[in-house]
Amino acid sequence: MRISHREFETLVSDALDEIPEELTRAMSNVVILVEPAHPESPHILGLYEGIALTERTSEYGGYLPDTITIYRDSILAICATPEEVREQVRITVIHEVAHHFGIDDQWLHDHGWA
Repeated sequence: MRISHREFETLVSDALDEIPEELTRAMSNVVILVEPAHPESPHILGLYEGIALTERTSEYGGYLPDTITIYRDSILAICATPEEVREQVRITVIHEVAHHFGIDDQWLHDHGWA
């Protein structure tokens, strides 16, 4: 499957637009990145790195932004159609944003977001 970098970034942006506004307003100190693939685990579709909102205390401050990285080539490698890419990007973005809110993989898996 081939999609330009710009088109892929638009899909990521569209997926973020699907998140309810009250949640996006609550997101704090987080950056969304698009990279080709995870250097050590190329099968990973997305990755959240940081301190989840539920784990931040009053001492939280001065930290670099959390990062949500969406891995373009990894997603494209498992999709056969543009519709599959769109849906997988949506699932991956929502999955990683959920981690920012402290939701774990088990809950996401149990609810179809793994």
